[in-house]
Amino acid sequence: MHNPVTGPVFAIYYPLFAAFAVPANLVAIVILSRGRCSLSRCITRYLVSMAVADLLVVITAVILNRIRGIYFPLSFLTHTTGCSVTAIITYAARDSSVWLTVAFTLDRYIVICCAKLKSKYCNEKTSVVVIVTVCVFSLVRNVPCYFMYEPLYVLNGVPWFCSIRSVFYTSVGWAAFDWLDRTLTPCVPFVLILLLNGLTVRHILAANRARRRLQVRNKGTEQSDPEIENRRKSIVLLLSISGTFILLWLTYVINLLYVRFASSSYFAGSDFNDPRFILQESGYMLQLWSCCTNTCIYAGTQRKFREELKDATKYPFRLIWKLIDY
Repeated sequence: MHNPVTGPVFAIYYPLFAAFAVPANLVAIVILSRGRCSLSRCITRYLVSMAVADLLVVITAVILNRIRGIYFPLSFLTHTTGCSVTAIITYAARDSSVWLTVAFTLDRYIVICCAKLKSKYCNEKTSVVVIVTVCVFSLVRNVPCYFMYEPLYVLNGVPWFCSIRSVFYTSVGWAAFDWLDRTLTPCVPFVLILLLNGLTVRHILAANRARRRLQVRNKGTEQSDPEIENRRKSIVLLLSISGTFILLWLTYVINLLYVRFASSSYFAGSDFNDPRFILQESGYMLQLWSCCTNTCIYAGTQRKFREELKDATKYPFRLIWKLIDY
């Protein structure tokens, strides 16, 4: 788990980020759960689960780790057990968020490109199974992280803070676990999302060209087609979510590859003049932004979501007016 850095920039940035990210994800969860956005139940399940995972990342990684570390450096979470458990939950929520994005991308690829598998895979029951499997696997595979830490010091028999065990840097088993962890999140999702998006876009472009040629041949002129419009809306939503994920995780991946292949180490401390520190912290900050951008994407691409969001914004004022009128 990334140790929180100190400084006035982070002391201001992370509370403002949490103040935006928590309500944004809660709004997305409530609006999507109502099922009034003209989205299929399958898509709705994926989007709601992604919002829940993102909310957990904000709570654990931002509030319980960074904000707590800056403003409340001594609490029950600084006990070795507390910070070890928090690390497991943070990693599990992060992995769930990443792999649910992959699952959503795969679902859209099958719907658009694999007509024979569409009815078997792209349904509400299968989506629930996939979501539960992803979340359980993400939690189970991060359980070893609990044994990765040891107390920084023991005071009156109470272990405080978390320090990575020295054996972590010398054991072959821990080295394999670390490589597997970095590969599964986010390297493999990066490759899968890029591949699936490329195949989906190519299929849609080819299908649209064929459909337009058929229209021109039958009617003599090219006319608007509801099927092409539906495909356009689907690809806009898909590319917005997965493309934003790629862009916001890119800096983190670059820093990860630099540390791995340049035989370097993660930067400790705070030094705004050091390029390594700037690269590392920029990667963490942008990665966290991926946990609150989906609501903005829904609002920008889904008309029904915007309408529901407007109604939700007006509801408190309507309630106040009713109370005043009463």
